[in-house]
Amino acid sequence: MPVLPAETEIFPSHLLDGPDPECAAMRTWFVLHTRPRQEKSVARELAKRQVPFFLPLYSKRKKFQGRIVTSHLPLFPGYVFQLATEEERLLALKTNRILNVLSVVAQARLWDDLRQIRRLLLSGEPVTPEERFAAGDLVEVLSGPLAGLRGIIERTASGRRFIVRVDFIQRGASVLLDDTVLVKVR
Repeated sequence: MPVLPAETEIFPSHLLDGPDPECAAMRTWFVLHTRPRQEKSVARELAKRQVPFFLPLYSKRKKFQGRIVTSHLPLFPGYVFQLATEEERLLALKTNRILNVLSVVAQARLWDDLRQIRRLLLSGEPVTPEERFAAGDLVEVLSGPLAGLRGIIERTASGRRFIVRVDFIQRGASVLLDDTVLVKVR
């Protein structure tokens, strides 16, 4: 079985670097709820049509037939974030890979959440998908490559897990962090 290269997870590549007045003025965020295992196919279709999107992918290593294989998996299975006009939203629906399109009321909040998720993925730390959130304190990272990120802290047997979430879909991602770089947000 061949190992496939990583898919394009963001288009354009600078989409979440800063507010793009042209994109923000003409387009709004939609969350595409895809059919099972269709996230990458939807992303390929959007990239081919040059429609801005974000499909957060994380790396998972496993042993397969005696060798280590790295898979690039959707961080939020079943979801692709699309920044689109109404016409571009309809193009996505025509792929027949979408179950539902979720409208986003809090556009600025989603921009911020997605920027944080992107930064977490680019940090180089091992990222773990989080399905639901335990009660915990809201914290901010003080130093290191994740300085400025805000999230929830959860205690686990292996240490303290820092969780960044996308509230709109009630999912998130986490990394293990040392308490010394965290401060409680009031």
